[in-house]
Amino acid sequence: MARDPTIETTRLDDDTGEEALRPQNFEEFVGQTSVLDNLRVMARSARIRETCLDHVLLCGPPGLGKTSMAHILAREMNVQIHVTSGPAIEKKGDLAGILTSFSEGEILFIDECHRLNPAVEENLYPAMEDFFFDLIIGEGAHARSMKLSLPRFTLIGATTRAGMISSPLWDRFGHVARLSYYSDEELRVVVKRSARILEIPISEEGAFEIARRSRGTPRIANRLLRRVRDYAVVHERDQIDADLADFALEKLEVDRAGLDYLDRLYLEALVVKFGGGPTGLDTLSSSIGEEKETIKEVVEPFLLQQAFIQTTARGRMATPQAFEHLGVPISPSQKKLL
Repeated sequence: MARDPTIETTRLDDDTGEEALRPQNFEEFVGQTSVLDNLRVMARSARIRETCLDHVLLCGPPGLGKTSMAHILAREMNVQIHVTSGPAIEKKGDLAGILTSFSEGEILFIDECHRLNPAVEENLYPAMEDFFFDLIIGEGAHARSMKLSLPRFTLIGATTRAGMISSPLWDRFGHVARLSYYSDEELRVVVKRSARILEIPISEEGAFEIARRSRGTPRIANRLLRRVRDYAVVHERDQIDADLADFALEKLEVDRAGLDYLDRLYLEALVVKFGGGPTGLDTLSSSIGEEKETIKEVVEPFLLQQAFIQTTARGRMATPQAFEHLGVPISPSQKKLL
């Protein structure tokens, strides 16, 4: 039988590639303590009651562990997890094929669930609430509706844009968990754990140097660790220390505040070219040759979090911290604006 391209069934014992760095249970997961505590209680309660887990929505920026949490919940419930994404489910028939293939209690994980086709989303409502699927048989005057019973299942949705989730879908989740950015200390623990799995000797100082440049995101911390490892291998160093981490990350154009080349290009345009603003997004996009969506989704969230910029009705403005970070003096006229 041909594999359905809209869905990927993930084996829970897969430990290759990125899977090797993912936490396998609640105890291995670093950070997000309150979120994990609630999910742990939900899973334990469902096991005691011998029923499937309630539907869960995981919200937060990319790379914070939403997919890992979904896989951990599948392990806790000892069920299979099926992985897909909102854009991959194009038609009602795709969703029907996925749900009717499930066994009792299994988990459907939909990444980017805010991008579900509205027609597909509407058919999720009865599936989530009453575990049936409406099928239309025939066409025109001869069309009739038939209810197809579904096995009880758990939907785990993940989104980076919680505000784009429609109210009817939002209301059908039994629990909504919001993930937040990690502290430098939490990321140091993540880097140390990943280094141990990858068999990379690393000092506490080296781990912290990588952690503090990782934008509060474990996925970025793991990526930087791999790249710093490359420098350690090439330069025949038997351990990643702070000096090597600093050297490698500077080569990778990741500065000590975690800003990369594109971040600094944006910030330099705002501070140097436009005197700190206010400047419109269209103008900034044209000046650095980058798409507006990339700026909004990739660049600005971290700069806002770090208080390097602020968004106003008149446009984007740099903060005094941005001037200080770039080493650009603030003129008296700019001080009045900022």
